Amino acid sequence: MTAINEKQTAKNWHSMNGEEVLNHFETDIDKGLTNDEANERINKFGKNVLPAGKKRGAFIRFISQFHNVLIYVLLAAAVITALMDHWIDTWVILAVVMINSIIGYIQEGKAEKALDSIRNMLSLEAIVVRNGQNETINAEELVPGDIVLLKSGDKIPADIRLIESKDLRVEESPLTGESTSVEKSIEAVDEKAIIGDRLSMAFSGTVITYGKATGVVIATGAATELGKINEMMSNVEAITTPLLQQIEKFGKWLSFAILGLTGLFFAFGYFFRDYSIDELFLAAIGIVVASIPEGLPAIMTITLAIGVQRMASRKAIIRRLPSVETLGAVNVICSDKTGTLTRNEMTAKVIVTADKDYTVEGTGYEPKGDILHNEKPVNLKEEKALWQLLQTIRVCNNAQVRHSDEGEWELVGAPTEGALVTLSYKAGLKDFKPERIDSIPFESDHKYLATLNKVDDKRMVFMTGAPERVMDMCHKQLSENGEQDIDIAYWEKKMEEIASKGQRMLGAAFCVTHNDRNELLKEELEKRKIFLGLIGIIDPPRAEVVEAIKECKEAGVDVIMITGDHVITASAIGKELGISDGLKAISGKELEEMSDEKLREIVNDYNIYARTTPEHKLRLVTALQANGKLCAMTGDGVNDAPALKKANIGIAMGIKGTEVTKDASEMVLADDNFATIVNAIEEGRTVYDNIRKALLFILPTNGAEALVLMAAIILGIVMPITPAQILWVNMVTAITLALAISVEPMEENVMKLPPRKKGTPILGKMFIWRITFVSFLIGGLTMLVFKILYANGLDVSASRTIAVNTLVAGQLFYLFNCRRIKQPSIGKGFFKNKVSFIAAGALVLLQMFFVYVPFMNRFFDTAPIELHYWLYPLSAGIIVFFIVELEKYIFSKISK
Repeated sequence: MTAINEKQTAKNWHSMNGEEVLNHFETDIDKGLTNDEANERINKFGKNVLPAGKKRGAFIRFISQFHNVLIYVLLAAAVITALMDHWIDTWVILAVVMINSIIGYIQEGKAEKALDSIRNMLSLEAIVVRNGQNETINAEELVPGDIVLLKSGDKIPADIRLIESKDLRVEESPLTGESTSVEKSIEAVDEKAIIGDRLSMAFSGTVITYGKATGVVIATGAATELGKINEMMSNVEAITTPLLQQIEKFGKWLSFAILGLTGLFFAFGYFFRDYSIDELFLAAIGIVVASIPEGLPAIMTITLAIGVQRMASRKAIIRRLPSVETLGAVNVICSDKTGTLTRNEMTAKVIVTADKDYTVEGTGYEPKGDILHNEKPVNLKEEKALWQLLQTIRVCNNAQVRHSDEGEWELVGAPTEGALVTLSYKAGLKDFKPERIDSIPFESDHKYLATLNKVDDKRMVFMTGAPERVMDMCHKQLSENGEQDIDIAYWEKKMEEIASKGQRMLGAAFCVTHNDRNELLKEELEKRKIFLGLIGIIDPPRAEVVEAIKECKEAGVDVIMITGDHVITASAIGKELGISDGLKAISGKELEEMSDEKLREIVNDYNIYARTTPEHKLRLVTALQANGKLCAMTGDGVNDAPALKKANIGIAMGIKGTEVTKDASEMVLADDNFATIVNAIEEGRTVYDNIRKALLFILPTNGAEALVLMAAIILGIVMPITPAQILWVNMVTAITLALAISVEPMEENVMKLPPRKKGTPILGKMFIWRITFVSFLIGGLTMLVFKILYANGLDVSASRTIAVNTLVAGQLFYLFNCRRIKQPSIGKGFFKNKVSFIAAGALVLLQMFFVYVPFMNRFFDTAPIELHYWLYPLSAGIIVFFIVELEKYIFSKISK
């Protein structure tokens, strides 16, 4: 036993002959291990399970959501407002903090399911030879040296060296990304062969599609290839988004700046002006409150959430909110080939019955693939409703799929019916052809196809069509427990779920009719049918991908194809899609021999990588990031999960993608369409622009308020605005005007510009200039209005009221400047964002409330003002708008 008493080691089992492997593990093909040997080895190597890894507790995960500079600034604002007895503002700020933290906590919890999903891929049982007898054991009890018997349909329970094999084919796409099942043999292969070429091996988590075999277990648990992926995912650290990095830097800078300025002006007032300590303390609090943009995190969250909604409407589902804007900075997309870039045809992907949701394997019109429930093949005849549905779509169909002269599967008939007939062929119903007596063909006015057939000694009506139309003609639904009243709410919910994946839907129904019925008439189709379920179908892209890749190039985004397929196939598809010239490609074997330094040198020169393993994908992403690239990675198989997690943006396929890849990703494509990524990049750039516009809009409010208070301290005059009034201005402008910025549509030519460079500050020189300029402009006008009115004998409450409205009016007109950062604001598209005008109207009403409602006067120390005093704020607002437009014009001329 000395040879195997050591820790499981990665030997080149694939290049050793079967007898050598058996000798190494001291086992016999006919007798297997004894129970004693198996027990000894399980104590030595452990159970055949993947390690769970360390998880942070729920409380620690929740507390960690508060570890953010902006959250600290917000909490400081909450403390300050509490000290000032403005409890409403305190609770509002704390509510924003809690909502942000709860969202982050929930999303992080979902992400931690990724490792659990991989563990669930392991086989539950295995047939082994123990003590010379065949036994069925729990797969967890397998040990190196066990002899395992495999047959078609089995999920392979451990990594196995094949000893005997008959017509064995294995579906390895979850591990290698290869699109077709692999024919296995028992012959040793080259020592340097990559996983996809190790034909003498069968790997844990893959599925046997045909044939049978006997093999010896060479690795279990964490030592399997699947276990290595699990370990890679455990070791890959999530990368923070560029926006979060920039906001964190900005938050730190802002915090120090606020504290420094406040201390400076406190000292100036104490030593050079005749203020009391109480007055100075109140002024200092006012400066801090004025300077903190407490509405910013909420506006950022709202802007990101609106971006998520826009992307969802374009079939891109964002799982982690900050990832929205990262898409705008992406400058390279690494895409898996299978199911993402390749040509596809109308395909049934989902079946929903009254009891279960099923997924369907296979793509296009080739009738090959299993019907799965919970990722496991089902025994179709035991699934009552499913089996009846499959029979219905086979019979109620006028299409055919057949081999063309070129050997490809082709459709004769309507694409929708082609998807259904292919599905029925997958269920083994190709020869199920009961006599058709009559039919009603599908037409757009009635939206269904119905047939009358003789099945055994019964006559039956079958129907497929638009789900709503078919359900209208049903009074019952079929479940595993028999017929029951139709549950419309359930089906509507399921229809929404299917529609959210970008899939079209068909419904199916049937009924047994009287034996002397010989014809079908539309007016006689009574509402007595039994609803069977829904079928979701899609037509995955091909032509759109070519156009999408062209758009990527125009937007400065490189596309790299990383696939498990052969170099020749990958190169041909790469050339067809416009990714490469078809001449330059690198194989996994070549990658294996490259150092990390050499890979960094060549990674920018090649766009096609073939016969890759999970480790290669991870290395490629790491090399691109080391070269300063912001990388998006698409994938659908388990093999893609570590690279998805490592990438700046992991993109999973919503239809074909496994739960593992979805859980490891930041974005899920509901339609598995590469072109959707381009749409998402477009939206990501728009979201980033809108966040910058929000900063450009919000910060001058804080700057103007702080400048007014600082000017008052320098001049030694009464404060033109109070801390409570400052909070009012910040609150109403954030919930109205800043919200309007967050829904601003994208600017023209957003996809004609290159991605922003890594490390580009969120506030460039131009932004800092604009914020400073507008802060002085609005602050100066506010101070000027207050000084004129107060000097002319208007009481302090009324003067402050007009000063506050001057500040608000400046912000209101400045909103329209911010809608276009460099271009003139008045022009094409000025009225496109209707929310901005609604927000302006809401702000005017709130200010009327602020000025004329008695309890608001008492609470905020304001006073009702006569109508002519509104000319001051109005004039100030108009001045702000035209001066900023003039500044834009001058800068555009200088830049040209």
